[in-house]
Amino acid sequence: MSKGNYGMRCHDIAPKGTIQEVLDKVVDNGVLQIQLAMGKSFSDFDSSYGHYSPGAAHMLRKELDKRGIHVAVLGCYINPTNPDESKREAEIRRFIEHLKYAKILGADMVGTETGRYDADFKVVPYTYTEGNYQILLKSMRQIVKAAEKLGVTVGVEAVHDHTLYCPEIMRRFLEDMDSPNVEAILDPVNLISAENYQNQDEVIEKAFKLYADRISVLHIKDFVMVDGQPEFAMVHDGLFHYEHLLKLVKQYKPYAAMLLENSRPGRCHQDIAYLESIYQNI
Repeated sequence: MSKGNYGMRCHDIAPKGTIQEVLDKVVDNGVLQIQLAMGKSFSDFDSSYGHYSPGAAHMLRKELDKRGIHVAVLGCYINPTNPDESKREAEIRRFIEHLKYAKILGADMVGTETGRYDADFKVVPYTYTEGNYQILLKSMRQIVKAAEKLGVTVGVEAVHDHTLYCPEIMRRFLEDMDSPNVEAILDPVNLISAENYQNQDEVIEKAFKLYADRISVLHIKDFVMVDGQPEFAMVHDGLFHYEHLLKLVKQYKPYAAMLLENSRPGRCHQDIAYLESIYQNI
């Protein structure tokens, strides 16, 4: 695996600014692969629903190509299980519009997490129920139907306190969707909770065992325990077992994009060198 497989979230590299300012900062930091959330990065580009046009997407593609930047994930993180149906449908429409951007931008996928059954995104028990899972399927089937027509991939990320909260239910979801246009974004730290952090190797191994065939992108960060709960940290600053993860990556997905989260300019290349050293010595 070469360093070209690594990247970062665009909004971790540069503060919100004009397209040219932000993308120049990405290149200045030596990053050529990004996760792009347009609303978090661009101050002069309205990516809210209803503003899409092919011309706007081609303009943005031209700016990316000029700098040699590849979008591994176009971020459109919605709550597909919002109990407010009108708001849920609005978010589905926004996601489908992002699929149109992805097709022109050449993004590998449009990514989302799978939400909670709460309008304010609070952790609530109903999130983990069969009823909420069925709401997720209904929402995602609308999205995936559009993705199949456009020839675009939807990336879905499991999180321990969201609707897809463990490797087993992620595998079920992939089987229920039954579409080649759905892939998994694996964020190992997002699968770690207060209950399972001491068994993190088993959790991550289970994810690879159950759906390694569908993992296209990985998010890389670390975690520490604060008052009995996991909190995010930068690479190599916490308790995460990178050796175990990278062994699995090398075995199953040696060329998958690995996007650093909770890193920053001036540190990211140190983080990448650390990860690459582990990978090469496994």
